[in-house]
Amino acid sequence: MKRIAYVSTYPPRRCGIATFTEHLLQSVRIAGKRRDIDPVIVLYNENDDDSVYRNDPKFWPLAAEDRAAYARMAERVNHSDVSVVVLQHEFGIFGGEAGEYILDFVRALKKPLVTTFHTIFADPQPPYRHVQQQIADESDAIVVMNRQAIPYLTKAFHLPESKIFYIPHGSPVPRREERDRLRRRLGFAGRKVMFTFGLLNRGKGIESVLAALPGVIREVPETLYVIAGQTHPEVKKREGEAYREELMEMVRRLGLENNVQMINRYFSEEELVDYLTACDLYVTPYPGMQQITSGTLAYAVGVGRPVLTTPYEHARDLLRGCEELLLPYGDTEAWERQLRRLLADDAALRQWEERIWKIGEATHWPCVGAQYVQLFAQICGEKGGEETAETQLKGEVKSVVSGSR
Repeated sequence: MKRIAYVSTYPPRRCGIATFTEHLLQSVRIAGKRRDIDPVIVLYNENDDDSVYRNDPKFWPLAAEDRAAYARMAERVNHSDVSVVVLQHEFGIFGGEAGEYILDFVRALKKPLVTTFHTIFADPQPPYRHVQQQIADESDAIVVMNRQAIPYLTKAFHLPESKIFYIPHGSPVPRREERDRLRRRLGFAGRKVMFTFGLLNRGKGIESVLAALPGVIREVPETLYVIAGQTHPEVKKREGEAYREELMEMVRRLGLENNVQMINRYFSEEELVDYLTACDLYVTPYPGMQQITSGTLAYAVGVGRPVLTTPYEHARDLLRGCEELLLPYGDTEAWERQLRRLLADDAALRQWEERIWKIGEATHWPCVGAQYVQLFAQICGEKGGEETAETQLKGEVKSVVSGSR
């Protein structure tokens, strides 16, 4: 295998897909002991500073809203020494309705194509259905980060199971030995810390946890709920900081000022991992059950943090065997009861930490990178790679599919 081309956003753009791609590229390079410079076909918008991409030979810049540029980029790849193209697909990062401009690229591409779908619908509707169907048809392999996505894709798009590979969302290698130091630095010493992170919007369900907190605090007064992240930019355009202000008013009304901390700013990935490592319990009370992938949930599990969550798609898949940690959205009594039980019992928290730690081991980036290397070798037909990839990846997919029926 010569070079691998990645199609995605990329840092310094502040975007989950960009961060994912950066880690994927690095972990594949290490796992595959690669020395070649693998190019990133990096999507950028008018508001992005594209100079950083144009001044680095690793980047092949692609203007997201320039439709003609997609076919031109495919021709550049076709005439290069790239062996396989890796597309990170999310509808919002490509130009056109539902990101349809990327279809011009995949149709003109003559190199093997591996696509990671970051959003998958159980019953895709127009205009998303057509776009995803075309990408799926043109791809030589599809990677999903949730095992439930496999039957979704086979049913919706009539794809063969052998074309779909489950590889978990990557997560950082944890730093257990730094936990006490981080807790002191972040002011968490002596507190039982719950943590929620992400772009703030009404889809986070934070109010449901706040409603349960008064009963928790009566039993565990040292509880601290940290809610971190800026308001989602699209939400801010529509309603400003209305949701944040509603949450702050709820905190005042319930007398939670000493037990809730809202941090309204951008978090670097390093800072996010610090907070995840230092917290006692990661909380995702999302009301929407269709979320197929959650990067922050993957990170929390990867660093071995106990999680309390609503049973959305990714949580159900990643926390198989840990159903006690899945609670209905809006059931204040159930949330209060389970939060009290966990935060008041150090032994129970440690037991859950060990169980989550074992789940998280398979999601660490070195392991994920090695699985992608095996898949690329299979797709490229390299000798010595085919048998390993076939047995470890396709065999795993078959067992997953049979287990989900």
